[in-house]
Amino acid sequence: MNSKKFDEIIDFAINREYDAMKFYQDMQGMVKFNSQKELLKDFELMEKGHAEILKNIRNTDFKEIEIPEIENLLISDYIVASKPYLDMNYQDIIILAMKREEASYRLYNDMADRVGNQNIKKLFLKLASEEAKHKLHFEKIYDNEILTEN
Repeated sequence: MNSKKFDEIIDFAINREYDAMKFYQDMQGMVKFNSQKELLKDFELMEKGHAEILKNIRNTDFKEIEIPEIENLLISDYIVASKPYLDMNYQDIIILAMKREEASYRLYNDMADRVGNQNIKKLFLKLASEEAKHKLHFEKIYDNEILTEN
């Protein structure tokens, strides 16, 4: 893969992380309680960390890129997310975050399926695995804190 194409893919992924940061920033203005604002701020900072990881991928050789298997609890497969609304509750915030990560995971997997170049495919699969990790993080929160309370 040429470096221009590689940079375009990384820039696309970084911009998606910045969009997610902005989304969580905007949501901080939609919730009432400080604990929810802090949770959304944590999500924003997590997305910022993802952008930094992506920037560092530019210095990685494709041979060094590993694609770990990520557990899938399948919780997000059976949940419908609502659109963001004023004064969202904790459960809806977690669901929304989980569904956003699921959508990013699917996007990168779909992109990997559509390319012929094995290096580009590997890069998209790596990005998908990162999103799967994030989705798993939210699924575990949902499983441990929401499902057990209900």
